[in-house]
Amino acid sequence: MLLNVENLRVHYGNVEALHGINLRVRQGEIVAILGANGAGKSTTLMSISGLLKPSQGRIIFEGQELHKLRAHEIVRLGIAQVPEGRRVFSTLTVQENLNLGAFTVTDEKKIQRTLDWIFDLFPRLKERKEQLAGTLSGGEQQMLAIARGLMADPKILLLDEPSLGLAPILVKSIFETIKEINESGVTVLLVEQNARAALKLAHRGYVMEVGKIVLEDSAKNLLENPEVRKAYLGG
Repeated sequence: MLLNVENLRVHYGNVEALHGINLRVRQGEIVAILGANGAGKSTTLMSISGLLKPSQGRIIFEGQELHKLRAHEIVRLGIAQVPEGRRVFSTLTVQENLNLGAFTVTDEKKIQRTLDWIFDLFPRLKERKEQLAGTLSGGEQQMLAIARGLMADPKILLLDEPSLGLAPILVKSIFETIKEINESGVTVLLVEQNARAALKLAHRGYVMEVGKIVLEDSAKNLLENPEVRKAYLGG
């Protein structure tokens, strides 16, 4: 098992946001976490990447206990998060944003190989590499956010709402790219409100409701599950 989350509890002050969740991600999978706003999906990702500290439970990645490490140490182990809302550095160029993504990588040749691969995945970014990130369209900023995460050469990519606020044609393109990234060997843990698109892409999925996991199954079974269809797929 690449990633194991066991009995994870997280508090915001006195309020418990995660009530003892368990989830697993195997090497090479795309795993989707579905749920309404406030279900605890982003909190789960931020706990894995070390941005939030759990009050209880364990997060194990390749045998290492992540919950005892700081965020920058977790990035070095091979975990990169692409946050919700893109959060690119708007006053820096596309190239400078990508360079920042590679801050934990010391091998110059590896950085160049990753950059070449990213420009193959996102030709638009290559065209705009000297442009300020703040002047890019929403779709281009999402491409840049994903590309910046990939510059860290991750074993697992945590994606938080990659389709948020994008036109349907761009959503299709972003999801096709996520599939390509996965096929190149990067495991993906995906939080996504567009449940249908996420389940068509994923191998397995978890459904979260108010800080708990209420359902776990193959993506195919979740797509066909009447309760999931009614709650998240519009019937």
